[in-house]
Amino acid sequence: MISAIILAKNSAQTIGKTLTSLDWCDERIVIDDASSDDTVGVAKKTGATVYVHKSDDDFAAQRNFGLAKADGDWVLFVDSDEVVTPELASEIQNADKNVQGYYIKRKDFLFGRWLEHGETGRVKLLRLAKKDAGRWERPVHEIWNVEGATGQLSHPLLHYPHPNVAQFIDEINRYSTLNARYLKSKEIRASWWHIVAYPKAKFFIDYFWYLGFLDGTAGAVVALMMSFHSFLTRAKLYLLWKDS
Repeated sequence: MISAIILAKNSAQTIGKTLTSLDWCDERIVIDDASSDDTVGVAKKTGATVYVHKSDDDFAAQRNFGLAKADGDWVLFVDSDEVVTPELASEIQNADKNVQGYYIKRKDFLFGRWLEHGETGRVKLLRLAKKDAGRWERPVHEIWNVEGATGQLSHPLLHYPHPNVAQFIDEINRYSTLNARYLKSKEIRASWWHIVAYPKAKFFIDYFWYLGFLDGTAGAVVALMMSFHSFLTRAKLYLLWKDS
């Protein structure tokens, strides 16, 4: 039995497509972060089970809450702006169940094109695992800490993030704040040279080393945005220590 868990917040425009792509699962559970739009209504219309549960900006805790609600032996985590293709669904259903979990590649569609290079072209996430194989850690940029052997599936998860630059910037602002708070909780500090050097290095690696320039204008935008994320995280971390 496979349970799909979908984290959602104000996802009424996208979650229907996500849930339709998961029709083959034995169970579909939506964990809604107190949405102000019709996310819950759209999800219920597809037949999904919905729990309204505030994340309090701790996404690992939100995912662990979902794990506790799942009845399946295996759990697949999908975000509300992602789609599972029929090819990936078939691969999941026929995967070797002797391992504890699987990494899945993710392919981004951004600003009118699929991204093949840069940081986004290298993403692979541990999203499929046995229910009792481990727990999620870190409140932001969370990681499923699965104990035991893992494999990797060949078909990608399709990702449709950031319909416009304004939303991209809003998300970077939010996640950099959460990341800075997490780093401070771990007694990690940022100096002035971190604030200057890290964003430059981030852009160079993403745009040149990882060949992001081959994705055209979209690749340039992503490299700049991720560099900006690096800058904001370290600048906010510096200010958190300064004000404490």
